[in-house]
Amino acid sequence: MIFLSAMVAIVMVSCTGSKKKTENEAYVKDSTDAIGLVSKAASMFGKIADKMPGSENDTPELVSLGTKLFSDVSMSENNSESCNTCHMLDAGKYGVDNKPTSPGVKGQNGTRNSPTVLDAGFQFVQFWDGRATNLKEQAKGPVLNPIEMGMPDEKFVVKKIGSIAEYKDLFAKAYPGQPDPITYDNIANAIAAFERTLITHNRFDDFVKGDWKVLSTDERKGLETFINTGCIACHLTPLLGGHMYQKMGLVHPYANTKDLGRYDVTKNEQDKYLFKVPMLRNIAETYPYFHDGAVESLDTSIVQMAWMQLGKQYTPDETASVKAFFGALTDVSRK
Repeated sequence: MIFLSAMVAIVMVSCTGSKKKTENEAYVKDSTDAIGLVSKAASMFGKIADKMPGSENDTPELVSLGTKLFSDVSMSENNSESCNTCHMLDAGKYGVDNKPTSPGVKGQNGTRNSPTVLDAGFQFVQFWDGRATNLKEQAKGPVLNPIEMGMPDEKFVVKKIGSIAEYKDLFAKAYPGQPDPITYDNIANAIAAFERTLITHNRFDDFVKGDWKVLSTDERKGLETFINTGCIACHLTPLLGGHMYQKMGLVHPYANTKDLGRYDVTKNEQDKYLFKVPMLRNIAETYPYFHDGAVESLDTSIVQMAWMQLGKQYTPDETASVKAFFGALTDVSRK
């Protein structure tokens, strides 16, 4: 009996040791593969900057003014809309209103989806069709748009904002030395200064900086699918997009052929159906998708984009893995 018990103990120790060896080998392989993926991702996408372009001269007073203007419904003709109405930063939102297209001052909806304002200043142009080159220029557009905020002209905006006592002091502090600081240009500049502070941080940022454990096995698998199936042809940089134009329906046509995209700006035939490639940061939270907000489901958008842009029919497993990876692109400070 003593001999038999000893043999059983030896076998158990041997099995335990073998199991631990197998687990250790699997861990080493997994970590080695993950570290290799970190290196690949870092070289492909890069790391997001700590500060947004143009923020070098932004003062706390200027940002404070822009913060107030961004959320002030006085910026609309009938005091019903603010920048924050369509690009919501409160109520757990991620810089969008999660509507296909946004209603304006008269309840009439625009024709394009309102994209997130988070990280927007890192993009190479603004608006889906690139008609604004920077945040300041972009901020001037919606205020005067008859559907969106409905102000009749720049002078009306300046007069209305100038009639609010609190703003006289805020503008004087934000633009010291200017005898008449309440101008339309200064209004837009202040809003842009605030928007330049909207830099997000997600787990993928930590991954490309070297923390391979921060992504799950499924998320890393999704990143590999994203890379290997060709999504990176358009979705590169730390934003995973926002750096180029691309035709919507490159391989297979998109259903909506009414919106001609950048063609409306350039009148160049080659620009028909070209749109700015959207950023994928916070993509899981910024539904619905595409320039017209036509797709509510992230799964559906992944499948459609693979088919329209790459000519690939994603399997359910590929779709699920890419979706898992997209979850790692959500700003951790807003969860």
